[in-house]
Amino acid sequence: MEPWELREWHAEYLDACNRHDLDAVRGLVAPDVRRAHLPGGRDAWIGDLADLFHAFPDWQWRRIQLVIEDDRIAAHLRGSGTHAGVYRGISATRRHVNVAEFAMYRVVGGRIAEFTGTGDAELRQQLGA
Repeated sequence: MEPWELREWHAEYLDACNRHDLDAVRGLVAPDVRRAHLPGGRDAWIGDLADLFHAFPDWQWRRIQLVIEDDRIAAHLRGSGTHAGVYRGISATRRHVNVAEFAMYRVVGGRIAEFTGTGDAELRQQLGA
């Protein structure tokens, strides 16, 4: 894919995430996606998003910056939402969180094949964990 196509692809991916449309996200992630320090596979990816959206029903990401090189996308994002359900064992706090996120994707055939990014340490800290 050309850089402009990857930029449009990421906008489509982010839009699907912000709509909490897990079926659309599923179509943008390779079945055998590799994730650094996390369980691999598309089902694990979708499960993690489902858990996030359950705990933060208003969760949204905002793109700050994208850098594209070959088949890779580096993204600086802002994620935010209100903690309304259990998240990784933490009961709802009703706190609004706003976290910086950095992600690196390798996209092959229009699907995420590899991912690495910042963990949820800042999110957990804002929840008081």
